[in-house]
Amino acid sequence: MTTAPPDRPPATVPATPPVAALSLRGVRYRWPGAAPRAGDTLAIAQFTLAAGERVFLRGPSGCGKSTLLALAAGVLLADAGQVDLLGQDWRTLGAAARDRRRAAHLGVIFQQFNLLPYLSVLDNVRLPLRFSPERARRAAPDAAEQLLTRSGLEAALWRQPAGRLSVGQQQRVAAARALIGAPEVVIADEPTSALDEDRREAFMALLLACCAEAGAALLFVSHDARLAAHFDRVADLPTLNAAAAAAAPAQEAGA
Repeated sequence: MTTAPPDRPPATVPATPPVAALSLRGVRYRWPGAAPRAGDTLAIAQFTLAAGERVFLRGPSGCGKSTLLALAAGVLLADAGQVDLLGQDWRTLGAAARDRRRAAHLGVIFQQFNLLPYLSVLDNVRLPLRFSPERARRAAPDAAEQLLTRSGLEAALWRQPAGRLSVGQQQRVAAARALIGAPEVVIADEPTSALDEDRREAFMALLLACCAEAGAALLFVSHDARLAAHFDRVADLPTLNAAAAAAAPAQEAGA
């Protein structure tokens, strides 16, 4: 007489790790036309922004922060290495496909805002919905109005051409445009530089709340160390960038 083998617990399937919002591996980039002795602008062995994570990327002016953001957004392509947005390497896509992917998944707050001055405030905020069916499906019919209200921009200004607004007002319009349609990743390049203290805190509250509601990852670049407490993690670009470390001894030798 044989006995039945003891019951075994069901085999567990290892959980698939979530895809990173943004990943840079072995990335090297040199500005076109740079002198050979100048070396790379950026050389980053590893940097990852997890899904839903909020990272404060700090560094002084001229250390390559804007270049890093342009690589992350697929506006620039790395000379070597891999830059993935949501698991997709930018270098495997043609220019049109990069534009579509950027519009669908990425909200960007540019340092110079990049608003269209002849379009109204509302039309500027709604621009991503025109270029991305995915974001248009995710956005409520009054999403632009909701974001502008939360930003504190008066309704009387909504139909004004964006070029007539003050610098601080344009900055809030640029933030609303980046956030509309709940992109999975938001990149902000010195977005509080033109705001006074009260407006800066209101802006940060809006940005962080909207990212949290959408589950969006946030990469926030600034030299303003006072803002670091709002974030899950602080990354120092001069430390990440091996090119900066290599350039320092060369500069000292040539001094």
